Amino acid sequence: MNKYMTTRIILPLTIPAIIVLAAVSRVAAMDFPVVSDDQVATIVYLPEAPALDSIAAHLLAGDIGGVTGHTPVVTTNPDNAGEWVILIGNINAPLVRKFLGDGSTLIDSIAGKWECYLQKVVSSPTPDVQKALVIAGSDRRGTAYGVFDITERIGVSPWYWWADVPVSRRAELVLRQEDFVSSPPSVKYRGIFLNDEDWGLQPWAAKTFEPTTGDIGPHTYAKIFELLLRLKANLIWPAMHNCTRAFFHYPANPEIADDYGIVVGTSHAEPMLRNNVDEWDEDSLGAFNYRTNRETVYRYWEQRARESAGLEAVYTMGMRGIHDSGMEGIESVGEAANLLESIIADQRGILREHVNENVEQVPQAFTPYKEVLTIYDHGMDLPEDITVVWPDDNYGYIRRMSDSNEQLRAGGAGVYYHASYWGRPHDYLWLSTTHPALIREEMVKAWDHGARKLWVLNVGDIKPLEYNMSMFLDMADNISPFQDSEFVRQHMYQWYAEIFGENSGRRIAEMKWQYYHLAFERRPEFMGWSQTEPITQTRRTGYNHFYYGDEAHRRIEQYDRLEKQVRAMRQEILPDLEAPFYQLVYYPVVGASYMNKKFLYLDKYHYYTRQGRVSAPRYYRLAKAAYDSIVAETNYYNTRLSDGKWNHMMSMRPRNLPVFYAPSKSLDTTAFPEKSGTFGILPEGYVTRDSTVDGRSTGPLHLPVFDLVGRQEHYIDIFLTGHGSVTWEASTSASWIHVSENQGTLTDEPGRREHRIRVSVDPQKMPEDSLYSGDILFTTPEKKSRVKVTADTRMSAATVDEGIFAETKGYLSIFAEHYTGKTGNDSSHWRMIEGLGHTGRSMQAMPYAASYSSDSTAQITYDFLTRTGGNPRVFVYGLPTHSPHKPYDVRLGISIDGGPVEIVNLQTKGRSDPWKQNVLRNAAIGTVRFPHLTPGHHTLVIHAVDPGVLLDRMIIDLGGYVKGYSVIPETRMGGRY
Repeated sequence: MNKYMTTRIILPLTIPAIIVLAAVSRVAAMDFPVVSDDQVATIVYLPEAPALDSIAAHLLAGDIGGVTGHTPVVTTNPDNAGEWVILIGNINAPLVRKFLGDGSTLIDSIAGKWECYLQKVVSSPTPDVQKALVIAGSDRRGTAYGVFDITERIGVSPWYWWADVPVSRRAELVLRQEDFVSSPPSVKYRGIFLNDEDWGLQPWAAKTFEPTTGDIGPHTYAKIFELLLRLKANLIWPAMHNCTRAFFHYPANPEIADDYGIVVGTSHAEPMLRNNVDEWDEDSLGAFNYRTNRETVYRYWEQRARESAGLEAVYTMGMRGIHDSGMEGIESVGEAANLLESIIADQRGILREHVNENVEQVPQAFTPYKEVLTIYDHGMDLPEDITVVWPDDNYGYIRRMSDSNEQLRAGGAGVYYHASYWGRPHDYLWLSTTHPALIREEMVKAWDHGARKLWVLNVGDIKPLEYNMSMFLDMADNISPFQDSEFVRQHMYQWYAEIFGENSGRRIAEMKWQYYHLAFERRPEFMGWSQTEPITQTRRTGYNHFYYGDEAHRRIEQYDRLEKQVRAMRQEILPDLEAPFYQLVYYPVVGASYMNKKFLYLDKYHYYTRQGRVSAPRYYRLAKAAYDSIVAETNYYNTRLSDGKWNHMMSMRPRNLPVFYAPSKSLDTTAFPEKSGTFGILPEGYVTRDSTVDGRSTGPLHLPVFDLVGRQEHYIDIFLTGHGSVTWEASTSASWIHVSENQGTLTDEPGRREHRIRVSVDPQKMPEDSLYSGDILFTTPEKKSRVKVTADTRMSAATVDEGIFAETKGYLSIFAEHYTGKTGNDSSHWRMIEGLGHTGRSMQAMPYAASYSSDSTAQITYDFLTRTGGNPRVFVYGLPTHSPHKPYDVRLGISIDGGPVEIVNLQTKGRSDPWKQNVLRNAAIGTVRFPHLTPGHHTLVIHAVDPGVLLDRMIIDLGGYVKGYSVIPETRMGGRY
């Protein structure tokens, strides 16, 4: 159990310089003095105990010393240990039973259970010991988890070393300990995959932390294993790129793993604990082809089985190519399935001979990753005791889960999940940007489908994935509180509060939630709209600079606010919290902001140059400044942060992809207009004077129509097109037209070469049910320009329900969460998922085992009004999830006004282009065309067809919808635009 999920709490400090910690239960608490009155408890572990007991005991002593300045003595001799003893050991150890009493019900409650522990204070267990704190485990990791639970309670973060989180010093330390027994973890094997380590972990280890090895070696792995234990994890898939020697290359690596009690596995592409990239030499061994080179491959696997026979391990079964590629020498799926069956039979024979003759007792995993899923689904016969590890699609959406028959498998199921990835359609190796709400949703869904045997998170270089790694492993330790979708935000707050304090923790959690939300819309690494494999060059973003109030500017403003918040907090934060704040909060937030600004400002440079704006070069300079800031911050991370401790850990350009390059100033000048005069004016909706963003001719300048749907505001840009200065005035033809400024001067001075005027209307000054026109006259010494303003009050708040969805400018925008009505029952219904999706909440078809039809009773309805009529297109935006298993798809039904139900399937196949676009934007979009709608009231109904479908929002296009990228604000009467 970890601190977030149990009833254990830290009580407020009531005694100066003394920290008193409590564990709540029905048994009266007893105080145990760890450091008090110049006395220090002695830590005792047993001489016959596993190495992990010694490791945990010494780490506990170091943690206590860090908190109090007094480091306890650690000994294996209980005699003369003193009056206060912390006893660490297995529940079956004689001394533990003596201290607890052989008949202790606490011992019985965890006996035979996986990785459990108990904590109890006993008085006078021997004549020489006045008080003892007993920490006893059902197995060696259980004991260690019990120790590290104590260290967290005294204020030592699991990230004390990996994120430089300081401890709060106390002169005295008293534990108020009640009898406590932990529960087994929710997932048996829980851990991480070190992957794509080329730009962070490997160069840092080789050049900074472990130069004597020049690699990720035993010194580095010891620190990683300690972190895993502190996070209640137990499994490692070691680093395996060709920049790193194989895990078994250094004999100390598996030895240290065994000492720390860490279970060793290997990735989906590395069968039988072999790192093919480093260990298979084609020149000497031949092709990695089991059909043509079976004997050599067999001996290769057999050698590792001999070496690892005494190691606690999970063996990856099957075979792929040398690296992340398909199996060699295969011409059909059926051939691959037959060959895999033969390979696995041979591998199990090796395990039976060299590891355990009862091979069903050897932990084994089979991961149907990429093409292997197709082979598995072909019908290959997989032994029942092998764990099927379901992978996600590399972007956070799990491709398959166990069906009702697979859930009966003796080997159970697991999940291999990415929070970092190298590959098509694009890498995301730089920052941690997978939304915690998505991780929660997918992993809870997997657990509900029986994936409870093994969870592995691809964490890349560990940094900067600290929070996501903690959350993932907390879920694996105890899934229960995460069943409630609202718990994610609470967990995030608790995590940051443990490090930065309650008030700062809450503010930081809000900032990081917004950070993840913006990244969910588009990851920083995807802002170049480029792809990999093959690598393409960057291009203009998909953000609309000319409609919806300037989508791009709105995103810049959102990042500006975040930047200001983290900068302000950085000035406030205590000096000893500066390093963790920079790593966990500041660098990812400002890095994401700068990457977005680099591309969005570059967009404006190109667009505004086409418009002939003198200000255009400023936007290139802003884009370049954003790039330079990424360089500077990354340099600070590597060379100055924590006195250079993390030098070579952070790379701002993994794989040197185009998205990370400095912005390019190149332009096609043949597309630029001839400049006339020194003054230009363009209202919202115009790319140039003669066309809108979608290329349609517009005639005289005009703003988009104002109506009563939401609180609307539009803009007019005025700008210099030549050198000099221009004084302008703006006057309106009617009192109902409001402008933010009515006069000003543009000059050649930086920041004064353009100005954006906000325009709104006052419906109180216009009669209802009318169409009004007016204009804004801009006057300069050089010329006069008019911008037409139209206001439509024909659908007034007096005649319709407040809050109803209504057409504006030829479209409607509807968020799934704001339904008019919802029907369903226990066997089929829609539920709301907090925090998930582009709108902040999503609707999900439930339960997972439901069997729906197009006329399912699980329906959500949305009332809406149209003013123009027409043949609507309905765009349905869902999350790009995959069907949980056969025979399901990702379907939902749509009907209007009780008409026929149209089925939309959001499922994608393989690595198709629709899938690529879906994961880049975190949205699957379905489109349906409906018959003519007359002006008036209508009802849209969404029908559940397949379970698990996540609905985010809808757009109803009646002819006026202009393509944007971000969420278009809802169109509701009296709502907010």
